[in-house]
Amino acid sequence: MMIIIKWLAAIVIAFIVGKLVSKLKLPSILGWLITGIVLGPHAFSVISVELMDMPAYQTLIHILECAVGLMIGTELVWNKIKRSGRALIVTTLTQSLGTFALVTIVFSIVFVIMDIPLYIAFIFGGIALATAPAPALSIVNEFKTSGPVTKTLIPMAALDDIVGVAVFFTTISIIARQLSGGAMPMYMIPVMIFLPLMIGAVVGIPTGFLLRKAAGKFSSLAVLIAGIIVTSVIGLFCNKYLMPSPVLNFMLMGMAFSAAFSNMIPDERLAQLTKDFNPILAVSMIIVILNLGAPLDWHAIFSAGLFTFIYIAARAAGKYFGASIGARISGSDEKVRKYLGLTLLPHSGVSLVFTGIAVSVLSASDDGGVQIIQGTIAAAAVINEIIAVIAAKKGFEMAGEIKERREEA
Repeated sequence: MMIIIKWLAAIVIAFIVGKLVSKLKLPSILGWLITGIVLGPHAFSVISVELMDMPAYQTLIHILECAVGLMIGTELVWNKIKRSGRALIVTTLTQSLGTFALVTIVFSIVFVIMDIPLYIAFIFGGIALATAPAPALSIVNEFKTSGPVTKTLIPMAALDDIVGVAVFFTTISIIARQLSGGAMPMYMIPVMIFLPLMIGAVVGIPTGFLLRKAAGKFSSLAVLIAGIIVTSVIGLFCNKYLMPSPVLNFMLMGMAFSAAFSNMIPDERLAQLTKDFNPILAVSMIIVILNLGAPLDWHAIFSAGLFTFIYIAARAAGKYFGASIGARISGSDEKVRKYLGLTLLPHSGVSLVFTGIAVSVLSASDDGGVQIIQGTIAAAAVINEIIAVIAAKKGFEMAGEIKERREEA
């Protein structure tokens, strides 16, 4: 009971710190993230390891991640995105694969000079290409951003996750086969991509039919919340019994779930539903970001070495210039070419998940490689995330897409 009380207190503190940070004209998420770091297991331990290891807590986080996915899915209405489909695909591929290539090449050069195995450079590239959508989406939600950068970023968040999973798990599987002769079966890679989409769609379609019939705010919200819970429960079951390790993306499930019903109900009804759901989304965002910050060790800032700063700089360059090149090739708006890359810098949640998987694969054969990967990404996760949140907000600001600050209850 005391663990839960402390956690609830941490949520309240995060909300207050977020409000104080917003007074400095910075995004509230920066306050939530810093609160998670300060109150996490590596500092004051208000959010303790015991809490984070609880199955009930992990289940709740997955449900809330699924709820956050609605920010992406409700924008994936076919009539809205069909005109920019080619541009989305081209820009996603250039910024994702461009980041993978640049980070891999930079570290390959460094590792040749330092006589470090080159496959670690490919692991860094595989970890680096993924983007954590929640921080940028939080800024979109808080500041009511609107414009070409926002319209490109939201659907790109879904595509970027798909590309990131495909490239990382392909890379780590090939490396693991070379090192130990075994790894996750290759057929599991498309399963990890398409299973969350299938789960979301399977629940989202009947939810769409129910929302057509639901009358009133509370009945519609009840249908929506029930759909989120059912989607999450199916995902949890698949994670536990069908996957060799719990790696399914619940935000991707929420995206597919909401995209399915969003294309089945009128635009006016969808707008009202998302407005009614917004308070629940706001609380979900705080808890998810708090959980994102809690595992980050602030001590890593002081132990950051040369590899950390190379990683942050190479990844930022890959994201920024990759997005710019893709936007130019596809003829996107000039603001997208200039500022989209800044909104793609948040990274830590995905990087920590990928790092944990890479470490588990290498632990039996390359202890030195494990230490390089863990030390670099741990420090980068803290330093990059603070810089990235500020940069993402600045990107929206320079694009002229920040209209008004959201008023939270």
